[in-house]
Amino acid sequence: MIFITDGGSTKCDWIAIDNNGVQLFEKQRTKGLNPAILAPDELLDRIHENDFLNLHKDEVEQIFFYGAGCGTNGHKKALKQVLKLHFPNARIKVAEDTLAAVYATITDGEPAIVCILGTGSNCTYFDGEKTHQRINSLGYILMDDASGNYYGKQMIRDYYFKQMPESLRVSFAERYNLETDFIKFNVYKKPNPNAYLASFAEFMFFHKEDKYITDLIKEGIRLFAKTMIFQFKEELKTAPVHFAGSIAFLSQDEIREVAKEMGFTVGNFVKRPIEGLLDYHRKHSSN
Repeated sequence: MIFITDGGSTKCDWIAIDNNGVQLFEKQRTKGLNPAILAPDELLDRIHENDFLNLHKDEVEQIFFYGAGCGTNGHKKALKQVLKLHFPNARIKVAEDTLAAVYATITDGEPAIVCILGTGSNCTYFDGEKTHQRINSLGYILMDDASGNYYGKQMIRDYYFKQMPESLRVSFAERYNLETDFIKFNVYKKPNPNAYLASFAEFMFFHKEDKYITDLIKEGIRLFAKTMIFQFKEELKTAPVHFAGSIAFLSQDEIREVAKEMGFTVGNFVKRPIEGLLDYHRKHSSN
């Protein structure tokens, strides 16, 4: 049994296939497994919570794990050790989630800039053979422009600073617990504060008709383009920009508007990379 895993900060999708690429069971899901945010014990507990992964742990021969927070050797090693504890018989490969986005969005092997806008955000350039990272992500506090946690934080700030339109402030307060101590406990005391902040981002997509929301989305995309996409200024002259992740998928209109405004070409959108990963590994199963 082989697992293909797309691991985000909020959730992880697991697909089991055999050596011929045939899917064996329904897709499984666990909470996010970001080694840059969570301690090893918490990572292992999240895997243990899934009965299916417990039942079949000794049958797994290989795991291809593509994850948020796996951009450094230290975090890759930490997650690999956790996975090995749970799947003792498996050969394990851990790679950054940007590689999953490349495999999921690029179908013809042509060079492209590939972005992730989900709970977090990132950007890489694929030259047709290898990925090139110009910026090492410093996570949700210092980076992650235009991500779910970025937008969640912006809306909480605008709510508290009374910069959100009053009608939206009422709806926002009805939908979420905005009590000060509750927010601070989730941000400063509980695991995965980035995923907690990102949970507010769904509010945008219930109110996209409001100018405040569309302006908020576009301002985040402009910032992401400036800080991340335009690291590849020369490559942008010939390469399209593909996007993966739920925030990107639900913000396609705004991304296209900003792209036209800032002068880059938008390519494909993929909400969740797991299906593209599955296709990639089926094609390369002999490797």
